[in-house]
Amino acid sequence: MFLFRRNGPRVTVDEARSRTSGDQPEAVLLDVREKPEWTAGHAPGAVHVPLTKLVAGATLPAQAQGRPLVVICRSGHRSQQAAKLLAERGARAVDVEGGMNAWAAAGHPVVDERGNSGRIA
Repeated sequence: MFLFRRNGPRVTVDEARSRTSGDQPEAVLLDVREKPEWTAGHAPGAVHVPLTKLVAGATLPAQAQGRPLVVICRSGHRSQQAAKLLAERGARAVDVEGGMNAWAAAGHPVVDERGNSGRIA
């Protein structure tokens, strides 16, 4: 169940991981950080579209189109903006409270662009 807050629907990192992992995940984890942040470390299986590109009108990658979206950034601020923008465009989107900082702090995996252990930049 998605959680609703004053600033819009949010989920915890544990719920985000549960909804976006496994053989048939119910949602796509959409990382909206900039390229250098993504390259340094991201959640395995996440799809990357920077918020700046979404604001400029970029479309979602094919694997994210028509799917529920769990939007993540570094701390939760940009993902709130992105989730709101995507919802205005008709997508079912929630953001991850605490972002990748909370994701890593919870012990969830972070990989770099090569699939090795990554870090949050």
